[in-house]
Amino acid sequence: MIKLLKWISSRKQWTPERVLKDLIKESNERTSLNQKGFSLVEILVALTLLGIAGTFVAGKIFDQLAEGQIQSTEIQINNLMANLKEFRRKCNFYPPESDGLQALLQKPSGRDCKNYPPDGFIDAEEVPLDPWETEFSYKLNGKKPVIISAGPDQEFETEDDISSSKKRN
Repeated sequence: MIKLLKWISSRKQWTPERVLKDLIKESNERTSLNQKGFSLVEILVALTLLGIAGTFVAGKIFDQLAEGQIQSTEIQINNLMANLKEFRRKCNFYPPESDGLQALLQKPSGRDCKNYPPDGFIDAEEVPLDPWETEFSYKLNGKKPVIISAGPDQEFETEDDISSSKKRN
Protein backbone atom coordinates (compact mmCIF):
# COMPACT_ATOMS: atom_id res chain seq x y z
CA MET A 1 0.00 0.00 0.00
CA ILE A 2 2.86 2.35 0.85
CA LYS A 3 4.50 1.62 -2.48
CA LEU A 4 1.25 2.45 -4.23
CA LEU A 5 0.98 5.78 -2.39
CA LYS A 6 4.61 6.64 -3.22
CA TRP A 7 3.98 5.73 -6.83
CA ILE A 8 0.84 7.84 -6.99
CA SER A 9 2.58 10.83 -5.39
CA SER A 10 5.43 10.55 -7.94
CA ARG A 11 2.97 11.11 -10.77
CA LYS A 12 2.19 14.72 -11.59
CA GLN A 13 -1.06 14.15 -13.35
CA TRP A 14 -3.03 11.36 -11.98
CA THR A 15 -6.51 10.29 -12.64
CA PRO A 16 -7.99 6.91 -11.69
CA GLU A 17 -7.92 5.80 -15.34
CA ARG A 18 -4.29 6.91 -15.75
CA VAL A 19 -3.21 5.18 -12.50
CA LEU A 20 -4.96 1.96 -13.51
CA LYS A 21 -3.43 2.06 -16.99
CA ASP A 22 0.09 2.68 -15.61
CA LEU A 23 -0.29 -0.07 -12.99
CA ILE A 24 -1.34 -2.59 -15.65
CA LYS A 25 1.54 -1.51 -17.89
CA GLU A 26 4.09 -1.85 -15.06
CA SER A 27 2.62 -5.18 -13.99
CA ASN A 28 2.96 -6.54 -17.54
CA GLU A 29 6.56 -5.30 -17.79
CA ARG A 30 7.42 -6.84 -14.43
CA THR A 31 5.78 -10.15 -15.39
CA SER A 32 7.68 -10.40 -18.65
CA LEU A 33 10.95 -9.65 -16.83
CA ASN A 34 10.26 -12.23 -14.13
CA GLN A 35 9.50 -15.10 -16.49
CA LYS A 36 12.66 -17.06 -15.80
CA GLY A 37 11.10 -20.53 -15.38
CA PHE A 38 10.46 -23.35 -17.82
CA SER A 39 7.18 -24.40 -19.31
CA LEU A 40 5.69 -27.79 -18.49
CA VAL A 41 6.47 -29.03 -22.00
CA GLU A 42 10.13 -28.03 -21.67
CA ILE A 43 10.39 -29.84 -18.35
CA LEU A 44 8.73 -32.99 -19.74
CA VAL A 45 11.05 -33.02 -22.77
CA ALA A 46 14.10 -32.66 -20.51
CA LEU A 47 12.90 -35.48 -18.23
CA THR A 48 12.25 -37.73 -21.22
CA LEU A 49 15.74 -37.13 -22.59
CA LEU A 50 17.26 -37.78 -19.15
CA GLY A 51 15.27 -41.02 -18.90
CA ILE A 52 16.48 -42.22 -22.30
CA ALA A 53 20.11 -41.35 -21.49
CA GLY A 54 19.77 -43.03 -18.09
CA THR A 55 18.55 -46.22 -19.73
CA PHE A 56 21.68 -46.47 -21.86
CA VAL A 57 23.98 -45.65 -18.96
CA ALA A 58 22.28 -48.18 -16.67
CA GLY A 59 22.55 -50.85 -19.37
CA LYS A 60 26.30 -50.28 -19.69
CA ILE A 61 26.74 -50.35 -15.91
CA PHE A 62 24.88 -53.66 -15.60
CA ASP A 63 26.94 -55.15 -18.46
CA GLN A 64 30.13 -54.12 -16.65
CA LEU A 65 28.82 -55.59 -13.40
CA ALA A 66 28.06 -58.94 -15.06
CA GLU A 67 31.50 -59.00 -16.72
CA GLY A 68 33.14 -58.17 -13.38
CA GLN A 69 31.32 -61.05 -11.68
CA ILE A 70 32.50 -63.49 -14.36
CA GLN A 71 36.10 -62.27 -14.06
CA SER A 72 35.89 -62.53 -10.27
CA THR A 73 34.67 -66.12 -10.59
CA GLU A 74 37.56 -67.00 -12.91
CA ILE A 75 40.02 -65.55 -10.40
CA GLN A 76 38.42 -67.53 -7.56
CA ILE A 77 38.60 -70.73 -9.62
CA ASN A 78 42.28 -70.10 -10.43
CA ASN A 79 43.03 -69.53 -6.73
CA LEU A 80 41.20 -72.73 -5.74
CA MET A 81 43.09 -74.64 -8.46
CA ALA A 82 46.39 -73.30 -7.08
CA ASN A 83 45.34 -74.50 -3.62
CA LEU A 84 44.47 -77.93 -5.05
CA LYS A 85 47.89 -78.13 -6.73
CA GLU A 86 49.52 -77.27 -3.40
CA PHE A 87 47.37 -79.98 -1.78
CA ARG A 88 48.60 -82.49 -4.38
CA ARG A 89 52.20 -81.38 -3.92
CA LYS A 90 52.03 -81.99 -0.17
CA CYS A 91 49.76 -85.06 -0.15
CA ASN A 92 50.64 -86.74 -3.51
CA PHE A 93 46.97 -86.95 -4.50
CA TYR A 94 44.03 -84.66 -5.16
CA PRO A 95 41.21 -84.74 -2.61
CA PRO A 96 38.49 -87.29 -3.40
CA GLU A 97 35.20 -85.97 -4.82
CA SER A 98 33.43 -87.08 -1.65
CA ASP A 99 35.47 -84.56 0.38
CA GLY A 100 35.35 -81.90 -2.33
CA LEU A 101 36.83 -78.49 -1.71
CA GLN A 102 36.28 -78.95 2.05
CA ALA A 103 39.54 -80.92 1.93
CA LEU A 104 41.29 -77.58 1.53
CA LEU A 105 39.97 -76.54 4.96
CA GLN A 106 40.24 -79.78 6.92
CA LYS A 107 42.10 -83.02 6.49
CA PRO A 108 40.25 -85.34 4.10
CA SER A 109 38.88 -88.69 5.18
CA GLY A 110 40.18 -91.88 3.62
CA ARG A 111 43.75 -91.56 2.39
CA ASP A 112 46.23 -90.15 4.83
CA CYS A 113 48.10 -86.92 4.07
CA LYS A 114 51.15 -86.70 6.29
CA ASN A 115 52.11 -83.14 5.28
CA TYR A 116 48.64 -81.61 5.66
CA PRO A 117 49.07 -78.13 7.20
CA PRO A 118 47.37 -77.64 10.57
CA ASP A 119 45.40 -74.62 9.30
CA GLY A 120 44.48 -76.16 5.94
CA PHE A 121 45.20 -74.68 2.54
CA ILE A 122 42.68 -71.83 2.62
CA ASP A 123 42.91 -69.05 5.16
CA ALA A 124 39.16 -68.97 5.78
CA GLU A 125 36.52 -70.77 7.77
CA GLU A 126 34.51 -71.79 4.72
CA VAL A 127 35.16 -72.48 1.07
CA PRO A 128 34.32 -69.23 -0.74
CA LEU A 129 31.13 -68.97 -2.78
CA ASP A 130 30.97 -67.58 -6.29
CA PRO A 131 29.62 -64.02 -6.82
CA TRP A 132 26.08 -65.42 -7.20
CA GLU A 133 26.31 -67.03 -3.72
CA THR A 134 26.49 -70.58 -5.15
CA GLU A 135 28.95 -73.24 -4.04
CA PHE A 136 31.62 -74.34 -6.48
CA SER A 137 31.40 -77.89 -7.80
CA TYR A 138 34.51 -80.08 -7.54
CA LYS A 139 35.06 -83.13 -9.74
CA LEU A 140 37.97 -85.33 -10.63
CA ASN A 141 38.22 -85.76 -14.37
CA GLY A 142 40.49 -88.78 -14.48
CA LYS A 143 43.38 -87.57 -12.34
CA LYS A 144 42.83 -83.88 -13.00
CA PRO A 145 40.53 -81.75 -10.80
CA VAL A 146 37.82 -79.57 -12.31
CA ILE A 147 36.15 -76.70 -10.47
CA ILE A 148 32.85 -75.40 -11.85
CA SER A 149 30.71 -72.39 -11.00
CA ALA A 150 27.04 -72.54 -11.95
CA GLY A 151 27.36 -69.02 -13.37
CA PRO A 152 24.77 -66.25 -13.44
CA ASP A 153 21.77 -68.58 -13.80
CA GLN A 154 22.92 -70.55 -10.72
CA GLU A 155 22.21 -73.89 -12.45
CA PHE A 156 24.91 -76.42 -13.23
CA GLU A 157 25.37 -78.00 -16.66
CA THR A 158 24.07 -74.98 -18.56
CA GLU A 159 25.78 -72.82 -21.16
CA ASP A 160 26.86 -70.08 -18.74
CA ASP A 161 28.82 -72.37 -16.37
CA ILE A 162 32.36 -71.21 -15.65
CA SER A 163 34.88 -74.01 -15.41
CA SER A 164 38.58 -74.50 -14.78
CA SER A 165 38.67 -76.87 -17.76
CA LYS A 166 37.26 -74.50 -20.38
CA LYS A 167 38.59 -71.00 -20.91
CA ARG A 168 36.51 -68.08 -22.12
CA ASN A 169 37.50 -66.11 -25.20
